Amino acid sequence: MSNFSMLDLFRMEVEAQATILNDNLLALESNPNVSTELESLMRASHSIKGAARTVQLDAAVRIAHVMEDCFVAAQQGAITIDLADRVDVLLQGVDMIERLSQLNESEVGNWLAANKEEIESLITALCAILTPNQETPIENDSVTRDTSHIFGSQSTQVSSSTESAVEIQNLKLPDDEDFSMLDLFRQEVVSQSAILKESLLERKNNPEIDYTREQLEHLIKAAHTLSGASRIVQIDAAFRVSHAIEHYFIAAKEGKSPVGSHIDNCLEGINVLLRIAQVPETDIENWSVQHQAEIETLVAAISTIPTQKTEDKETRGKDNSKFKIQNSKLEVSSSSSPASPAPPALSSTITSSPKTPAPTTTSTSISPKDIAEIQKAKSADRVVRVSADNLNRIMGLAGESLVEANWLQPFASSLLRLKKTQVELSNLLEKLQESLVGENLNERAANSLSTSKVKANECRQILSERLNELELFARRSGNLSDRLYREVIASNMRPFADGAQGFPRMMRDLARRLGKQVKFEIIGKSTPVDRDILEKLEAPLTHILRNSIDHGLELPEERLAVKKPPEGTVRLEAAHRAGMLSITVSDDGRGIDLERLRQKIVSKGMVSADMAEQLTEPELMEFLFLPGFSTAQAVTEVSGRGVGLDVVQSMVQEVGGIVRAVSQFGKGMSFHLQLPLTLSVIRTLLVEISGEPYAFPLTRIDRIVMIHPASISVVENRQYFVLDEHNIGLVAAHEVLELENYDVHSEELPCIIISDRLSRYGLVVDKFLGERDLVVKPLVPCLGKVPDISAVALMDDGSPVLIVDVEDLLRSIDKLLNVGLINKINKITGSGITKPRKRILVVDDSITVREMERQLLENNGYEVEVTVDGMDGWNAVRTNSYDLVLSDIDMPRMNGLELTSRIKNHPNLKSVPVIIVSYKDRPEDRIRGLEVGANYYLTKSSFQDNSLINAVIDLIGESL
Repeated sequence: MSNFSMLDLFRMEVEAQATILNDNLLALESNPNVSTELESLMRASHSIKGAARTVQLDAAVRIAHVMEDCFVAAQQGAITIDLADRVDVLLQGVDMIERLSQLNESEVGNWLAANKEEIESLITALCAILTPNQETPIENDSVTRDTSHIFGSQSTQVSSSTESAVEIQNLKLPDDEDFSMLDLFRQEVVSQSAILKESLLERKNNPEIDYTREQLEHLIKAAHTLSGASRIVQIDAAFRVSHAIEHYFIAAKEGKSPVGSHIDNCLEGINVLLRIAQVPETDIENWSVQHQAEIETLVAAISTIPTQKTEDKETRGKDNSKFKIQNSKLEVSSSSSPASPAPPALSSTITSSPKTPAPTTTSTSISPKDIAEIQKAKSADRVVRVSADNLNRIMGLAGESLVEANWLQPFASSLLRLKKTQVELSNLLEKLQESLVGENLNERAANSLSTSKVKANECRQILSERLNELELFARRSGNLSDRLYREVIASNMRPFADGAQGFPRMMRDLARRLGKQVKFEIIGKSTPVDRDILEKLEAPLTHILRNSIDHGLELPEERLAVKKPPEGTVRLEAAHRAGMLSITVSDDGRGIDLERLRQKIVSKGMVSADMAEQLTEPELMEFLFLPGFSTAQAVTEVSGRGVGLDVVQSMVQEVGGIVRAVSQFGKGMSFHLQLPLTLSVIRTLLVEISGEPYAFPLTRIDRIVMIHPASISVVENRQYFVLDEHNIGLVAAHEVLELENYDVHSEELPCIIISDRLSRYGLVVDKFLGERDLVVKPLVPCLGKVPDISAVALMDDGSPVLIVDVEDLLRSIDKLLNVGLINKINKITGSGITKPRKRILVVDDSITVREMERQLLENNGYEVEVTVDGMDGWNAVRTNSYDLVLSDIDMPRMNGLELTSRIKNHPNLKSVPVIIVSYKDRPEDRIRGLEVGANYYLTKSSFQDNSLINAVIDLIGESL
């Protein structure tokens, strides 16, 4: 608790409760027939009032107090607050409280003095909702309610029985001017416990008197105040007990539980709260740990909701069992038992009094709504605050653990090769012994040879056993490291709803300001989003959503004129698709007039009229993202300044994503953002440049192609090639990165196509190494900004690889071209070099199929090796080098699916393409094959046409 001031905790409470107020007020406005929101609204405002009173922020207390009274009056049917104007005033109250919570402690006094008139005007407006004929603000002294009327005029003598074991008067509170946070909590416990205890004892001594609805509401508020105060000071035990008491009264109010069923347990809970309030601040944590089991038992007892039949039996008996604090044990006694002093301990045992008959159908479970709320509260308590730096360090360690675990498999592979060598040694010894048969060897030499054979076999056996153990350990270690890594990645995720909380309110206010009717929908609120990406999304999405209302949606009369409903729809959707985070903002408004957009582009001098006519729709839409470009007729306070979509584009590119706009004139428009799932791990294309590996984020690569040197042309000393009727400038990657020239003898040049809004280039590299997921590690800060490099990562073997900053790389290419420092790419071919044929491993248990596949592949120039089942194939692929594996599914010892999975999960083999060829042609079989990592799934009918050969060529190219 010492890490937070009272004002910090007040801010946290306001942040949580303001979200509830905003969401439920908007829900109530859109659906007036649903009254369930009123209970949440009342509790949220009550919690803010209690928190504000704790920090002695009178203005917030007064505002929250009137809002709470409005919600209570609405619950009782005295007023309605579903009108837009009344919702406006209540939302203004929420805004004012949020503004108050953001003030520094030193600013509060001056701010309140400067905004006094605004606050009083707001309170007057809130009072007008509560009492339409009276506009009198609530005075400061009216904050504390008179509770004398709550329980009626009948008074009852409070006896000093066992339920008075902890006297309220024992609590000594400091002077007002010297209150600490815990002192204020103690004061709250004293005042609210007195209300609860007086009522419960009155009901206990007069069981024939039932609570009125108004009395139950005040009891609920008293318990809710205690739970809120407990949450403020972060005393979990007090929060759980008070929360259980609150839900007991709620169940009684809703008729789910008889009123007198748990009076003794509730009284014991109040005694526990008073006991907690007496514990010194330094001992609270230890006290809570020592009595955790007893608290759990007490909360469980209060949370059980008996039926009415049970309550009748209990109230008829005067010897109701009750909790009693005594000698570190919880004993059960009748009401006639003598009073006992109150020691500072709780019990962990609950039994029934022998005089109380055991009920048959004694209880029913808590309602799903109550259970959900209790579980939600418990879940919230388990949330801990971890700094971003700590989380990043944990993520780095988890990534290193994953890399280290992957090192084990190569050791297993090397031991497998050693085992193979030992088998050869044993065979040589066997042949040597056979060749010496008949020779006159002396006894010593013969014994040495026999001993050598035995020792060789022993070594092979030991190695085989250890190899199996190592492979098992490697699999388990890899699985554990992978699970750890995934859990750490998941801990860095937050639901999309966390970043979209303010959008419904913003859309509602903006629509009212512009005189438009809007239905705003958020789909995929629970979609996990990387914490860093979520923080960056707020500004771009705000721009798009504001544009959708201002530019996109028409006025109600305009929509009616074109036969549209007067209410427009704006939809914000988040989902995971194809390994990316997909966010779509769509509306059913007027869309973009492409012809008008062409004219705007020409009028701004961006392109000529002839070129504008040739632009396609996607190319036209790209102009919307240029800085300073706007289709608005006039600049307004809302939009039209031409900065919104440029911000969107910049943010998306910053995190390695893409954004595109699609429009249907007269029907609507949508913006599609594709972003990486996490900034901690990125999918990359590994390439080799000057003999070193480099990683390019896949999201920044347009295409990869192989260029024949003959297709390269030169204009003004600049090389280019034609792709899809567009000229693509060619640049050697080693020149841009200032590396040594590394000539690669190849008939074709590997080329990566990268681009931004203004330019597009082909980057020639030495070779493609395949795709890889990399754990991103930031560069050491002392290096500053390394040109063209954004981060670093570790390969599976622990070697480092640099991740290219594509945006920076494009700027570097522009600079080199402008000063004419780009050299031509050497057109070196390998026509004079004899290249080895590409090797393919065929794995099939059918000799007929094996031979057919072997002949088919060899006839096309490939070198082919065959194995008889999955296990032989697995051993072969680990001890030899192959360009491709061709496998059946149903085989003994190891099937093709498991073989494919092992290959794709092996750090050194995962880049080897796999084709599954099977008789099974059902869609589910095909899906299973592709899910384990197969690059192609073909049926054996593909032997009759060129499907198999075409697939092989597609994956590894021609045989040479």
